[in-house]
Amino acid sequence: MTTPHNSSEPDAAPEGDAGDAAGSGHKHGSAAARITRKIASAVLIVLTCILVPIALLTVWVHGIALDTDRYVATVSPLASDPAIEAAAVNRITQAADVRVNGSQAAADIAAWLQSQGLPPRAANAVKGLGPQLDSVVNDTVEKVATRFVESDRFERIWTNANREAHSAVVHALTGEGRGAVGVNGGTVTLDVGEAVDQVKEALVDAGLSPAAKIPDVDKQMVLFQSDQLKKIRDGAHLLDVIGNWFPVLVVLIGAAGVLLAHRRRRALARTALGAAFACLVVAIGLVIARRYYLDHLPTQVQSEAAAAAIFDTLLHFLKVSLRTAIVLGVIIALGAYLIGPGRLPRAVRGTSERAADSTAQWAYGHQVRTGRVGTWTQAHRHWIALAALLIVALVFALWNHPTVLTILLLVVILLALLALLALLAASGRVTLDAERVAPPRPEGGE
Repeated sequence: MTTPHNSSEPDAAPEGDAGDAAGSGHKHGSAAARITRKIASAVLIVLTCILVPIALLTVWVHGIALDTDRYVATVSPLASDPAIEAAAVNRITQAADVRVNGSQAAADIAAWLQSQGLPPRAANAVKGLGPQLDSVVNDTVEKVATRFVESDRFERIWTNANREAHSAVVHALTGEGRGAVGVNGGTVTLDVGEAVDQVKEALVDAGLSPAAKIPDVDKQMVLFQSDQLKKIRDGAHLLDVIGNWFPVLVVLIGAAGVLLAHRRRRALARTALGAAFACLVVAIGLVIARRYYLDHLPTQVQSEAAAAAIFDTLLHFLKVSLRTAIVLGVIIALGAYLIGPGRLPRAVRGTSERAADSTAQWAYGHQVRTGRVGTWTQAHRHWIALAALLIVALVFALWNHPTVLTILLLVVILLALLALLALLAASGRVTLDAERVAPPRPEGGE
């Protein structure tokens, strides 16, 4: 007769040769299944670590190129960036191109003064003022352009031009540009014609009549130039097709890898650290790419400082996302470690429990009690903790463009909830212990 204990052992070998063969086959099948799960888990985890930075790149493409409000909010501060202002003043001044032929004007003035009796030596001195006259005109144009660029009008023009040209920015990544932003080969330009027209009007109003002859042509300011732009557009188009579902797919792949693992806690920690490391590699790659780009600027780009400002601004959201992913990965791995069986995690948890018990005992002795809430919390503590963790994770998932500060805030909230839960559970334990040792109430009438 088989005891319940023996019947529950899956690897108990039956008697006889047939039983040995069957038991051996079962063991080999279990080993093969474990190996298959282990390999599948490893592949999915490695794939997740590789795809996390790509998923962040997908979000960046959608957030910058396909969200007009976010794109405008990203590039609007550039209008007041000193490097952009200096580049705009230089480009507008060149586009205005006011010429008065100072030498000819000085010669005409000298001839008229000489006809009025001015000595020849003085007339020659007047003729020599021609170059200075040209310099004064150029300085006047630059001052007017500077005042305009530093005013609110330029910021409005900049913001409106970028908002109207947002569809062209999409095409800068997926095809040919149009509107105020143009794409020609590997060069991305911004039309500053409206700004030049307003500077032209300001110069005429200031009394510089030759400015009225500035031709009405498009004036282009080169924003970005790269021989790899076509490859960038091809990659961006692929990411655009994948869309917002790609990050969700990456999360599902990572979850599958962790669930298939034999030691899921370790698998979760390794996945988190691997994804954080991959994001760190990409972040370092962006720093190297920035330095390489600035060291190899083409002649079409008027200002290295302006190119750096635009590069940093457009990639700011991607950099923030990478830093956020790195911090999130480290925190998840740390959390997985702290719930493990190691000596340090056990010490941390034990210290926390003892602190909660001491606090609960002090509160119970001072008539501060939680009653049924504490006992219920003690009975369902693990489920409540899991629910709190899932709620915090859901809030993070629904947060619009989370940052490192967002993660730290949610971690603090989660720790506060777990601390409150520990105190309630400790109060419940103290209440139960007190009820067990309390003497029974005497029956009535005795």
